[in-house]
Amino acid sequence: MISIKNFFQNRNKKHEDWSSRSSFATISSIDYSVIAVILALLILGLIMVYSASISLGDSPKYQTSEGYFAVRHAIYIAIGLIAAFFVFKVSLSRWYLLSYPLGLFGILLLISVFVPGLGHEVNGSTRWIGFGPINLQVSEVVKFVSVLVISHFVVTRQAYMHSYTRGLIPVMLYIGAVAMLLSLQPDLGATVVISAIVLGVVFLGGLSWSIIIPFGIVIFAVIVFSIALSPWRTARVFAYLNPWDIENQLGKAYQLTHSLIAFGRGELFGVGLGASVEKMHYLPEAHTDFILAVIGEELGLVGFTFVLLLFYWLVRRAFEIGRQAVRLESVYSGLVAQGVGLWIGVQALINIGVAIGVFPTKGLTLPLVSYGGSSIVVTLCALALLLRVDYENRLLMRGKRRR
Repeated sequence: MISIKNFFQNRNKKHEDWSSRSSFATISSIDYSVIAVILALLILGLIMVYSASISLGDSPKYQTSEGYFAVRHAIYIAIGLIAAFFVFKVSLSRWYLLSYPLGLFGILLLISVFVPGLGHEVNGSTRWIGFGPINLQVSEVVKFVSVLVISHFVVTRQAYMHSYTRGLIPVMLYIGAVAMLLSLQPDLGATVVISAIVLGVVFLGGLSWSIIIPFGIVIFAVIVFSIALSPWRTARVFAYLNPWDIENQLGKAYQLTHSLIAFGRGELFGVGLGASVEKMHYLPEAHTDFILAVIGEELGLVGFTFVLLLFYWLVRRAFEIGRQAVRLESVYSGLVAQGVGLWIGVQALINIGVAIGVFPTKGLTLPLVSYGGSSIVVTLCALALLLRVDYENRLLMRGKRRR
């Protein structure tokens, strides 16, 4: 891992002239392998959303056509790709200038869900802003802006990374404000992901261990405290510890037990695409939070492993792009790239862990795969940021200026 603290201490030293290397002249302008992995996850997700939701057409809850969710998912992907194109066209220097205004915008979005007539409630949670037939989950936007805000903070406050008052307290104030507003929605999953993004980026930025450890303990304590104060969250934790208890099977562990049954039925090669039994009204929300269970049942351990490898490659590549940006003296860009990698990695890890019973049940989508318009659009925008960092890295290595 490149030490960003050491980079700042040595940034005035003479650096190698990248443009003098003739091999860099043939570097392509964009990493097509990243695009290929993103498209692979999107295509797999579209296929599995159709498969997992095909039985919902005759459900009393939805009463719609078999391809309803797949069509909407395809539309969200199209919107996300268009939005990602425009995000990619914006230079990191402009994102740097917009970081704090976007952070304030994210806080206002979190507040706006509680405005009567603007906020929209789904399944007992107020996490969305309604725009006609479209609902925007504001926590997804806050994940995006948090990457920008914390990266900007680390770059501008590098000299105070060993200070509690100037290094830690501003970060805690930001996380505290976001966590408080998310807890009112409530959305513990988004709180965990955003906290992981913030803590990970400040760690990569050189925050002292003497500050990071107490900071992490405080965040962990807040999460445990929020669970303890919520009877239904506490019940989920106890059900997760013993999901096969008859009372838990029919209660809080209902989704988990049917997810595990789906994985068990899939065995090595799966029962075949479209042949899942658990999606036939046994496993609730199979096309969203538990889509990995349907993948495991229909495509088996092979399909499950394939998904894991795609996410592993994408997260690893994000960190490689970030390290390359730091070497090229683009510290903000490097932190943004690694922040996106943390976001995708942590959210995928939690979703996978929930599906296989490693973590208590929590509503988080599998990035790029699960059904969910806000998640798809914002995640594609975040990956466009990653591609932009890589694009600017390649310009610098070819001796050109950033555009």
